[in-house]
Order: sequence, then C-alpha cells, then structure tokens
Amino acid sequence: MSKTIAVVGALDTKGKDYAFVKQEIEKRGHHALLINTGILEAPYIEPDISSEQVAEASGVSLEELREKRDKSLAMSAMTKGVAVIVKELFEAGKIDAGFSMGGSNGTIIGTAALRALPIGVPKVMVSTVASGDTQPYVGISDVVMFPSILDVSGVNRFSAHIYTNAVGAVVGMVEAEQPKIDGNPLITASMFGNTTTAVNQCTEHLEKEGYEVLVFHATGTGGQTMEALVEKGYITGMLDITTTELADELVGGVLSAGPTRMDAAAKWGLPQVIAPGCLDMVNFWDMDSVPAEFKDRVIYQWNPNVTLMRTNPEENEALGRILAEKANRCTGPAAVFLPLKGVSALDAPDKEFWWPEADEALFASIKRYIRKEIPVYELDYNINDPEFAKAATDKLLELLD
Repeated sequence: MSKTIAVVGALDTKGKDYAFVKQEIEKRGHHALLINTGILEAPYIEPDISSEQVAEASGVSLEELREKRDKSLAMSAMTKGVAVIVKELFEAGKIDAGFSMGGSNGTIIGTAALRALPIGVPKVMVSTVASGDTQPYVGISDVVMFPSILDVSGVNRFSAHIYTNAVGAVVGMVEAEQPKIDGNPLITASMFGNTTTAVNQCTEHLEKEGYEVLVFHATGTGGQTMEALVEKGYITGMLDITTTELADELVGGVLSAGPTRMDAAAKWGLPQVIAPGCLDMVNFWDMDSVPAEFKDRVIYQWNPNVTLMRTNPEENEALGRILAEKANRCTGPAAVFLPLKGVSALDAPDKEFWWPEADEALFASIKRYIRKEIPVYELDYNINDPEFAKAATDKLLELLD
C-alpha cells in the first residue's frame, strides 16, 4: 500500500536536493508531501504546504518575516510553525512518516517537525551535524539521524548515494509490518548497568502478573522520556528503583535528566516503588572529562567512554533529602525501599564503591525527610539480590491493586 511521507525543508536554497528525494520516494511507489520552510526565495519545486502556511501556523506572516530580516525571529517562527503543521497532518491521517535534510539551521527546523510525530512513526533526518552531539535535535524522540557527509547543497555522486540510502531507510520503515502485541497495562522501570540484575528480575515478576514493562536507561534522556510517557497518560505504575540521574543533576555529571526528574508520577498519582539505585555514582565521559576538582575522589572507569565517581557522605545526605522531597509530592500510593547492603553492583562488600558511611548518610536522610504516610522498607540485601527485587515488585503489585 502506498504511503505518504512528509518531506520538510527549504525548497528554495536546497530545492534541487529535495526534488531528487521526491523522485526517489516516488520511484519506490510512495508519495512525498513537500513542506517548504524556506523564506528567502521562490521554491525551486512546488510544495504541497507553502512557507506562507508554515509561517502563519506560528502566528506571523511570511511577508513580516521577510521585511524584518531577523534571522533569529524567522528561525523561531518556522520551527514552531512546521511542528504545528506536521502534527495536524498526522492527526488528520494525511501522512505516515517524516523526512528532512539540512545543515545546522535546517536540522533545528527539520527535527522540530519530526519530533511532532508520535514515537514509532518513521522519521529520518539527513544532517551535517549527525555525527556530533545529537541530543538537542533528537531530544526524547526516536528521530533517526543520518550523516550527510557533505553539506546539503546539490546532488552529486556522493550526495546522491547518501540521499538514496536515507530514502531507502524511511521507505523501509513505512513498509515494515508492525507487530501485534497485547495491550497489557504498562509499567515503567528505571535501570542502569549497575542495577540491570535487579530490574531484569522485577520485570520477570511483573510480566508473570500480566503487565508490560518499559525499561528506561537512566542516561538523562532515558529519564526524560519516561517522564514524558507518564505525562501523556500511557503508564499504569512505576518501578523507579534507579534514581541515579538525581546525582548527576546535583553534582554536575553528564547524565542528568534535569530538575523535574520524578515529578510526573508524583503529579499524576501513579502507584510507585522508589529506591536509591545507583545514587552512589556520578557519571562523566572518559577519564580526561572528570573535572580537576574531583581528582582525589574514588573514580572507576566503567568503560573507555564512561567514568564513574563515588558520591561522598555530604552528597548522599543531600541526595537523600532530594529523593524524599520528590517522593513527598506523590498524590498516589508510594513506597520507598532501601537496600542496606548497597545501592548498586559496585556498592557491595569488597567492591569498588563500598562505603557504608556514605550509604548510611543517604538512608538516614531519606528517613529523616520522608513524610510519615510513605512507608520506608529497609532490607538487609544489595539492590541486585533476588530478595530485594521480589519485595519491591510485590509491593508495587499491592499498590496497583
């Protein structure tokens, strides 16, 4: 069955590139719906959605943008407008996927359009900045970033191959038959390498009880995505046993999920079990990325690209208070579980991060600041022990009932 792919970009300055992409999509039996975001000149190829319509969707006119000659204003307007247009087209059933190309500015506008599509809808961005830090462009979406190698500036023997491959990718996605999976109630679980054993055991217990578990890697964007799904109403309960992103936010690590981590479930009253998983560590990239002020701290190189720093008693006391205050905002049933023999695989007797005094500062702070209506369970196990996983899962099942 023929599908419609929204193709977003500047059809004036990069019109020849987009004409080639349109041709490649149509060669494969699908339709390209062209959305013009260029404001400088007349489009090289006729769009289905004009730049005038995109500008108006943001609340300004194209004439106004051209008259003011304010690049920042134009970028803001077209970024906002194209997201509105793409969202409306998808909700009206007029498009099945999204595709865009561009340099740094084009990537900002193009990915704004693609992020307006729900998770699971195919979306490909051919970009000059795809080999760098793509977090500002991808965010918490599933945009596929495709390196353009050259600038998006004309069709030649190299760019033609890149564009054709990228079109092949998005066409392959829209043609893929989606699996049919039972719509069981969704539970989110937060996980890190050092709590993988715990979360895998919890997942097995929950699946046996008829729940589908979505596991999020606590890498900053993982926590943000988990919070976003809660906000959108997809989630039934939360097993938030890896709250390590709070440590990166406090100390200045590279995997913070921002100050709103743990807020969504509390706000919407989801049943949840909370644990201080991996609050014994702050994340940096390679060893050279660790700030000089931390040179005398306990450091562990997890892999060539990730370096972990052990949190100290002072930081743990602060983290305990932060976690408790977040939990105190819960409007639904909640419980906190404390693993007294360590909050990660590294925080165990004879392991690199074993520091009982630091853990005690964390646990004591949680107990001091948590409101009395929220039960705190202290278990004489490491967080990855099967007894801890079963106790935490059993409590979540009880709260869900």
